[in-house]
Amino acid sequence: MRAARGSLQVGAFRGIPIRVHFTLLLVLPLLAVMFGGAFRRAAEVAEVPPERLLGSPALWGLGVAVGLFASVFVHELAHTVYALRRGGKVRSITLMMVGGVSELTEAPPRPRDEALMALVGPLASIFVAMAFGVAIWLLQGTRSFNLQFACFYLASLNLFLGAFNLLPAFPMDGGRIVRAALTGRLGAVRATRVASVMGRGFAVLFGLWGAFVLNPFLMVIAVFIYLGAEGEARQVRMKATLERVPVSALMTPWLAGVDAGASAWEAMWALRQARRLALPVTEDGRPVGWVGMEAVGGVSEAERATRTARELMRPVEVVGVEEDGWTALRRMAEKEVPQLAVVAEDGLLVGTLDLADVQRGLALYEARAERAGRAERGFRQERPA
Repeated sequence: MRAARGSLQVGAFRGIPIRVHFTLLLVLPLLAVMFGGAFRRAAEVAEVPPERLLGSPALWGLGVAVGLFASVFVHELAHTVYALRRGGKVRSITLMMVGGVSELTEAPPRPRDEALMALVGPLASIFVAMAFGVAIWLLQGTRSFNLQFACFYLASLNLFLGAFNLLPAFPMDGGRIVRAALTGRLGAVRATRVASVMGRGFAVLFGLWGAFVLNPFLMVIAVFIYLGAEGEARQVRMKATLERVPVSALMTPWLAGVDAGASAWEAMWALRQARRLALPVTEDGRPVGWVGMEAVGGVSEAERATRTARELMRPVEVVGVEEDGWTALRRMAEKEVPQLAVVAEDGLLVGTLDLADVQRGLALYEARAERAGRAERGFRQERPA
Protein backbone atom coordinates (compact mmCIF):
# COMPACT_ATOMS: atom_id res chain seq x y z
CA MET A 1 0.00 0.00 0.00
CA ARG A 2 2.91 2.29 0.38
CA ALA A 3 4.31 4.28 -2.55
CA ALA A 4 7.25 2.73 -4.28
CA ARG A 5 10.50 3.83 -2.72
CA GLY A 6 13.17 5.45 -4.87
CA SER A 7 10.71 7.33 -7.08
CA LEU A 8 10.68 10.95 -8.22
CA GLN A 9 7.49 12.91 -8.76
CA VAL A 10 7.40 14.46 -12.25
CA GLY A 11 3.82 15.71 -12.38
CA ALA A 12 0.26 15.20 -11.19
CA PHE A 13 -3.14 14.30 -12.60
CA ARG A 14 -6.20 15.51 -10.66
CA GLY A 15 -4.00 15.80 -7.61
CA ILE A 16 -2.60 12.26 -8.05
CA PRO A 17 1.22 12.25 -8.08
CA ILE A 18 2.89 10.87 -11.21
CA ARG A 19 6.23 9.31 -10.31
CA VAL A 20 9.17 7.82 -12.16
CA HIS A 21 10.98 5.01 -10.36
CA PHE A 22 14.77 4.92 -10.51
CA THR A 23 14.65 1.47 -12.17
CA LEU A 24 13.13 3.09 -15.25
CA LEU A 25 16.16 5.36 -15.56
CA LEU A 26 18.40 2.29 -15.29
CA VAL A 27 16.61 0.30 -17.98
CA LEU A 28 16.05 3.19 -20.40
CA PRO A 29 19.59 3.07 -21.91
CA LEU A 30 19.36 -0.73 -22.23
CA LEU A 31 16.06 -0.47 -24.08
CA ALA A 32 17.50 2.27 -26.27
CA VAL A 33 20.37 -0.03 -27.27
CA MET A 34 17.96 -2.92 -27.90
CA PHE A 35 15.60 -0.86 -30.04
CA GLY A 36 18.53 0.77 -31.82
CA GLY A 37 19.91 -2.68 -32.69
CA ALA A 38 16.58 -3.60 -34.26
CA PHE A 39 16.38 -0.30 -36.15
CA ARG A 40 17.11 -1.59 -39.67
CA ARG A 41 14.88 -4.67 -39.35
CA ALA A 42 12.03 -2.51 -38.04
CA ALA A 43 12.43 -0.11 -40.97
CA GLU A 44 12.19 -3.02 -43.41
CA VAL A 45 9.01 -4.32 -41.75
CA ALA A 46 7.55 -0.80 -41.87
CA GLU A 47 8.51 -0.61 -45.58
CA VAL A 48 10.52 2.53 -44.95
CA PRO A 49 13.99 2.97 -46.51
CA PRO A 50 16.43 3.11 -43.55
CA GLU A 51 18.74 5.49 -45.44
CA ARG A 52 15.91 8.03 -45.72
CA LEU A 53 15.49 8.25 -41.95
CA LEU A 54 17.11 11.14 -40.09
CA GLY A 55 19.18 10.47 -37.00
CA SER A 56 21.27 7.53 -35.88
CA PRO A 57 19.88 4.13 -34.83
CA ALA A 58 20.90 4.94 -31.25
CA LEU A 59 18.85 8.15 -31.28
CA TRP A 60 15.85 6.33 -32.72
CA GLY A 61 16.29 3.63 -30.09
CA LEU A 62 16.18 6.21 -27.30
CA GLY A 63 13.10 7.85 -28.83
CA VAL A 64 11.32 4.51 -29.08
CA ALA A 65 12.22 3.65 -25.45
CA VAL A 66 10.75 6.96 -24.28
CA GLY A 67 7.69 6.31 -26.48
CA LEU A 68 7.24 2.93 -24.81
CA PHE A 69 7.00 4.46 -21.35
CA ALA A 70 4.75 7.23 -22.64
CA SER A 71 2.47 4.44 -23.89
CA VAL A 72 2.65 2.76 -20.46
CA PHE A 73 1.60 6.07 -18.89
CA VAL A 74 -1.46 6.31 -21.18
CA HIS A 75 -2.28 2.70 -20.24
CA GLU A 76 -2.10 3.46 -16.51
CA LEU A 77 -4.01 6.71 -16.95
CA ALA A 78 -6.92 4.73 -18.40
CA HIS A 79 -6.96 2.55 -15.26
CA THR A 80 -6.87 5.64 -13.06
CA VAL A 81 -9.69 7.49 -14.83
CA TYR A 82 -11.98 4.47 -14.71
CA ALA A 83 -11.17 3.80 -11.03
CA LEU A 84 -12.01 7.40 -10.11
CA ARG A 85 -15.28 7.28 -12.05
CA ARG A 86 -16.32 4.12 -10.19
CA GLY A 87 -15.58 5.37 -6.70
CA GLY A 88 -12.02 4.10 -6.34
CA LYS A 89 -9.23 6.15 -4.79
CA VAL A 90 -5.86 6.31 -6.54
CA ARG A 91 -2.85 7.28 -4.49
CA SER A 92 -0.24 7.58 -7.24
CA ILE A 93 0.86 6.49 -10.72
CA THR A 94 4.41 5.16 -10.86
CA LEU A 95 6.33 4.26 -14.02
CA MET A 96 8.82 1.47 -13.34
CA MET A 97 11.32 -0.73 -15.16
CA VAL A 98 8.70 -3.35 -16.05
CA GLY A 99 5.77 -1.04 -16.73
CA GLY A 100 3.49 1.07 -14.60
CA VAL A 101 1.52 0.83 -11.37
CA SER A 102 -1.67 2.70 -10.50
CA GLU A 103 -1.60 2.46 -6.71
CA LEU A 104 -5.13 2.25 -5.31
CA THR A 105 -5.90 2.98 -1.68
CA GLU A 106 -9.50 1.97 -2.32
CA ALA A 107 -10.54 -0.30 -5.18
CA PRO A 108 -13.95 -0.07 -6.88
CA PRO A 109 -16.43 -1.96 -4.70
CA ARG A 110 -17.79 -4.55 -7.18
CA PRO A 111 -15.84 -7.37 -8.92
CA ARG A 112 -17.42 -6.27 -12.22
CA ASP A 113 -15.92 -2.81 -11.80
CA GLU A 114 -12.52 -4.34 -11.00
CA ALA A 115 -12.68 -6.42 -14.18
CA LEU A 116 -13.62 -3.42 -16.31
CA MET A 117 -10.95 -1.29 -14.65
CA ALA A 118 -8.37 -3.94 -15.58
CA LEU A 119 -9.74 -4.17 -19.10
CA VAL A 120 -9.70 -0.45 -19.96
CA GLY A 121 -5.88 -0.32 -19.79
CA PRO A 122 -5.27 -2.87 -22.58
CA LEU A 123 -8.19 -1.45 -24.56
CA ALA A 124 -6.67 2.03 -24.33
CA SER A 125 -3.34 0.67 -25.61
CA ILE A 126 -5.06 -1.13 -28.50
CA PHE A 127 -7.05 2.02 -29.33
CA VAL A 128 -3.82 4.07 -29.43
CA ALA A 129 -2.28 1.40 -31.69
CA MET A 130 -5.26 1.67 -34.04
CA ALA A 131 -4.97 5.47 -34.09
CA PHE A 132 -1.31 5.25 -35.11
CA GLY A 133 -2.29 2.60 -37.66
CA VAL A 134 -4.73 5.05 -39.25
CA ALA A 135 -1.96 7.67 -39.27
CA ILE A 136 0.34 5.24 -41.12
CA TRP A 137 -2.37 4.62 -43.71
CA LEU A 138 -2.88 8.37 -44.21
CA LEU A 139 0.87 8.89 -44.60
CA GLN A 140 1.21 6.31 -47.36
CA GLY A 141 2.63 7.93 -50.48
CA THR A 142 3.51 11.21 -48.75
CA ARG A 143 7.21 10.33 -48.45
CA SER A 144 7.10 11.44 -44.79
CA PHE A 145 9.33 8.51 -43.90
CA ASN A 146 10.37 9.69 -40.42
CA LEU A 147 6.82 10.32 -39.27
CA GLN A 148 5.61 7.11 -40.87
CA PHE A 149 8.33 5.08 -39.12
CA ALA A 150 7.62 6.71 -35.76
CA CYS A 151 3.90 5.93 -36.09
CA PHE A 152 4.71 2.33 -37.04
CA TYR A 153 6.91 1.83 -33.99
CA LEU A 154 4.39 3.41 -31.60
CA ALA A 155 1.53 1.39 -33.09
CA SER A 156 3.54 -1.82 -32.66
CA LEU A 157 4.50 -0.99 -29.07
CA ASN A 158 0.93 -0.18 -28.02
CA LEU A 159 -0.48 -3.27 -29.73
CA PHE A 160 2.08 -5.44 -27.92
CA LEU A 161 1.41 -3.63 -24.63
CA GLY A 162 -2.33 -4.21 -24.89
CA ALA A 163 -2.07 -7.86 -25.95
CA PHE A 164 0.62 -8.74 -23.40
CA ASN A 165 -1.35 -7.27 -20.51
CA LEU A 166 -4.39 -9.37 -21.43
CA LEU A 167 -2.50 -12.58 -20.63
CA PRO A 168 -4.08 -14.21 -17.54
CA ALA A 169 -0.88 -13.75 -15.53
CA PHE A 170 -1.95 -12.16 -12.24
CA PRO A 171 -1.29 -9.39 -11.17
CA MET A 172 -1.30 -8.23 -14.80
CA ASP A 173 -4.59 -6.96 -16.20
CA GLY A 174 -5.64 -10.29 -17.66
CA GLY A 175 -5.05 -11.98 -14.32
CA ARG A 176 -7.11 -9.34 -12.55
CA ILE A 177 -9.98 -9.99 -14.95
CA VAL A 178 -9.75 -13.71 -14.12
CA ARG A 179 -9.72 -12.93 -10.39
CA ALA A 180 -12.78 -10.67 -10.70
CA ALA A 181 -14.65 -13.35 -12.69
CA LEU A 182 -13.95 -15.96 -9.99
CA THR A 183 -14.73 -13.74 -6.98
CA GLY A 184 -18.50 -14.19 -7.20
CA ARG A 185 -18.22 -17.99 -6.93
CA LEU A 186 -15.12 -18.45 -4.79
CA GLY A 187 -14.89 -15.29 -2.70
CA ALA A 188 -12.09 -12.75 -2.83
CA VAL A 189 -9.47 -14.80 -0.95
CA ARG A 190 -9.87 -18.07 -2.88
CA ALA A 191 -10.24 -16.27 -6.22
CA THR A 192 -7.03 -14.37 -5.55
CA ARG A 193 -5.28 -17.61 -4.56
CA VAL A 194 -6.28 -19.24 -7.88
CA ALA A 195 -5.27 -16.17 -9.91
CA SER A 196 -1.98 -15.98 -7.99
CA VAL A 197 -1.13 -19.60 -8.81
CA MET A 198 -1.85 -18.88 -12.49
CA GLY A 199 0.31 -15.75 -12.35
CA ARG A 200 3.24 -17.60 -10.79
CA GLY A 201 2.87 -20.33 -13.39
CA PHE A 202 3.12 -17.78 -16.21
CA ALA A 203 6.07 -16.16 -14.44
CA VAL A 204 7.94 -19.48 -14.44
CA LEU A 205 7.20 -19.93 -18.16
CA PHE A 206 8.39 -16.38 -18.91
CA GLY A 207 11.56 -16.99 -16.91
CA LEU A 208 12.33 -20.28 -18.68
CA TRP A 209 11.67 -18.75 -22.08
CA GLY A 210 13.82 -15.73 -21.24
CA ALA A 211 16.67 -18.02 -20.20
CA PHE A 212 16.25 -20.09 -23.39
CA VAL A 213 16.41 -17.07 -25.73
CA LEU A 214 18.93 -15.24 -23.49
CA ASN A 215 16.57 -12.31 -22.92
CA PRO A 216 17.36 -10.82 -19.48
CA PHE A 217 14.50 -8.31 -19.69
CA LEU A 218 11.96 -11.15 -20.00
CA MET A 219 13.51 -12.86 -16.98
CA VAL A 220 13.23 -9.65 -14.95
CA ILE A 221 9.55 -9.37 -15.93
CA ALA A 222 9.08 -12.97 -14.78
CA VAL A 223 10.54 -12.17 -11.36
CA PHE A 224 8.31 -9.10 -10.95
CA ILE A 225 5.18 -11.06 -11.95
CA TYR A 226 6.04 -13.89 -9.55
CA LEU A 227 6.67 -11.54 -6.62
CA GLY A 228 3.68 -9.40 -7.52
CA ALA A 229 1.31 -12.39 -7.61
CA GLU A 230 2.50 -13.58 -4.21
CA GLY A 231 2.34 -10.06 -2.74
CA GLU A 232 -1.20 -9.43 -4.00
CA ALA A 233 -2.41 -12.75 -2.60
CA ARG A 234 -0.84 -11.94 0.77
CA GLN A 235 -2.47 -8.50 0.84
CA VAL A 236 -5.94 -9.91 0.09
CA ARG A 237 -5.53 -12.47 2.88
CA MET A 238 -4.45 -9.68 5.20
CA LYS A 239 -7.43 -7.53 4.21
CA ALA A 240 -9.89 -10.40 4.78
CA THR A 241 -8.44 -10.99 8.25
CA LEU A 242 -8.16 -7.38 9.39
CA GLU A 243 -11.68 -6.49 8.25
CA ARG A 244 -12.93 -8.89 10.95
CA VAL A 245 -10.68 -7.54 13.71
CA PRO A 246 -11.60 -4.33 15.60
CA VAL A 247 -8.94 -1.77 16.37
CA SER A 248 -9.56 -2.40 20.08
CA ALA A 249 -8.05 -5.89 19.67
CA LEU A 250 -4.91 -4.56 17.97
CA MET A 251 -4.08 -1.31 19.76
CA THR A 252 -1.72 -0.62 22.62
CA PRO A 253 -3.93 0.71 25.46
CA TRP A 254 -2.90 4.21 26.48
CA LEU A 255 -5.20 6.07 28.82
CA ALA A 256 -3.10 9.21 29.12
CA GLY A 257 -0.71 11.02 26.83
CA VAL A 258 1.54 14.03 27.29
CA ASP A 259 -0.52 17.05 28.29
CA ALA A 260 -0.40 19.85 25.72
CA GLY A 261 0.81 22.28 28.37
CA ALA A 262 3.59 20.00 29.62
CA SER A 263 7.16 21.30 29.29
CA ALA A 264 9.73 19.74 26.98
CA TRP A 265 11.44 18.32 30.09
CA GLU A 266 8.20 16.61 31.15
CA ALA A 267 7.62 15.31 27.62
CA MET A 268 11.15 13.86 27.50
CA TRP A 269 10.66 12.18 30.87
CA ALA A 270 7.34 10.67 29.72
CA LEU A 271 8.96 9.37 26.52
CA ARG A 272 11.82 7.77 28.43
CA GLN A 273 9.52 6.27 31.03
CA ALA A 274 7.26 4.78 28.33
CA ARG A 275 10.28 3.74 26.22
CA ARG A 276 8.57 5.18 23.16
CA LEU A 277 9.90 7.39 20.35
CA ALA A 278 6.61 9.30 20.21
CA LEU A 279 3.57 9.80 22.44
CA PRO A 280 0.18 11.39 21.83
CA VAL A 281 -0.32 14.94 23.06
CA THR A 282 -3.68 15.36 24.76
CA GLU A 283 -5.89 18.22 25.82
CA ASP A 284 -8.79 17.38 28.18
CA GLY A 285 -8.09 13.73 27.39
CA ARG A 286 -8.44 14.18 23.62
CA PRO A 287 -5.47 13.68 21.24
CA VAL A 288 -4.34 16.87 19.52
CA GLY A 289 -0.90 15.84 18.24
CA TRP A 290 2.21 13.70 18.64
CA VAL A 291 5.42 14.66 20.39
CA GLY A 292 8.56 12.73 19.53
CA MET A 293 11.98 12.25 21.07
CA GLU A 294 13.58 13.84 18.01
CA ALA A 295 11.60 17.07 18.43
CA VAL A 296 12.22 17.22 22.19
CA GLY A 297 15.90 16.41 21.76
CA GLY A 298 16.24 19.29 19.30
CA VAL A 299 15.35 21.81 22.03
CA SER A 300 18.27 23.25 23.97
CA GLU A 301 18.44 22.44 27.68
CA ALA A 302 17.94 26.10 28.54
CA GLU A 303 14.60 26.16 26.68
CA ARG A 304 13.19 22.79 27.77
CA ALA A 305 11.56 24.29 30.84
CA THR A 306 9.71 26.97 28.82
CA ARG A 307 8.87 25.17 25.57
CA THR A 308 5.64 23.14 25.66
CA ALA A 309 4.53 19.92 24.04
CA ARG A 310 1.96 21.93 22.06
CA GLU A 311 4.78 23.89 20.39
CA LEU A 312 6.72 20.73 19.53
CA MET A 313 3.91 18.41 18.47
CA ARG A 314 3.11 17.30 14.93
CA PRO A 315 -0.40 16.62 13.56
CA VAL A 316 -2.32 13.56 14.72
CA GLU A 317 -4.53 11.15 12.78
CA VAL A 318 -7.17 9.26 14.75
CA VAL A 319 -9.14 6.05 14.33
CA GLY A 320 -12.22 4.92 16.22
CA VAL A 321 -11.85 2.09 18.68
CA GLU A 322 -14.63 0.10 16.97
CA GLU A 323 -13.32 0.56 13.41
CA ASP A 324 -11.68 -2.45 11.80
CA GLY A 325 -7.96 -3.08 11.42
CA TRP A 326 -7.99 -2.79 7.62
CA THR A 327 -9.57 0.68 7.78
CA ALA A 328 -6.86 1.74 10.22
CA LEU A 329 -4.06 0.32 8.07
CA ARG A 330 -5.46 2.01 4.97
CA ARG A 331 -5.68 5.32 6.84
CA MET A 332 -2.02 5.06 7.82
CA ALA A 333 -1.12 4.50 4.16
CA GLU A 334 -3.31 7.30 2.84
CA LYS A 335 -2.07 9.85 5.38
CA GLU A 336 1.51 8.51 5.26
CA VAL A 337 1.75 8.31 9.05
CA PRO A 338 3.40 5.50 11.05
CA GLN A 339 0.84 5.51 13.87
CA LEU A 340 -2.69 6.53 14.83
CA ALA A 341 -4.29 7.70 18.04
CA VAL A 342 -7.24 5.49 18.99
CA VAL A 343 -10.27 7.29 20.38
CA ALA A 344 -13.55 6.23 21.97
CA GLU A 345 -16.95 7.49 20.79
CA ASP A 346 -16.58 10.60 22.95
CA GLY A 347 -13.20 11.42 21.37
CA LEU A 348 -11.13 10.52 24.44
CA LEU A 349 -7.80 8.79 23.93
CA VAL A 350 -7.90 5.06 24.67
CA GLY A 351 -4.77 3.81 22.91
CA THR A 352 -2.34 4.00 20.01
CA LEU A 353 -1.92 1.87 16.92
CA ASP A 354 1.18 1.48 14.77
CA LEU A 355 2.36 -0.97 12.11
CA ALA A 356 4.00 -3.20 14.72
CA ASP A 357 0.63 -3.51 16.52
CA VAL A 358 -1.10 -4.45 13.27
CA GLN A 359 1.55 -7.00 12.29
CA ARG A 360 1.52 -8.58 15.74
CA GLY A 361 -2.28 -8.83 15.79
CA LEU A 362 -2.39 -10.11 12.22
CA ALA A 363 0.08 -12.91 12.99
CA LEU A 364 -1.95 -13.89 16.06
CA TYR A 365 -5.32 -14.02 14.26
CA GLU A 366 -3.87 -15.83 11.23
CA ALA A 367 -2.32 -18.43 13.56
CA ARG A 368 -5.68 -18.88 15.29
CA ALA A 369 -7.46 -19.30 11.95
CA GLU A 370 -4.86 -21.84 10.81
CA ARG A 371 -5.27 -23.88 14.02
CA ALA A 372 -9.05 -23.75 13.68
CA GLY A 373 -8.77 -24.93 10.08
CA ARG A 374 -6.52 -27.85 11.05
CA ALA A 375 -8.90 -28.81 13.84
CA GLU A 376 -11.89 -28.74 11.49
CA ARG A 377 -10.08 -30.87 8.89
CA GLY A 378 -9.11 -33.34 11.61
CA PHE A 379 -12.71 -33.55 12.83
CA ARG A 380 -13.93 -34.26 9.33
CA GLN A 381 -11.36 -37.05 8.87
CA GLU A 382 -12.26 -38.67 12.24
CA ARG A 383 -16.03 -38.45 11.74
CA PRO A 384 -17.41 -41.86 10.67
CA ALA A 385 -18.84 -42.15 7.18
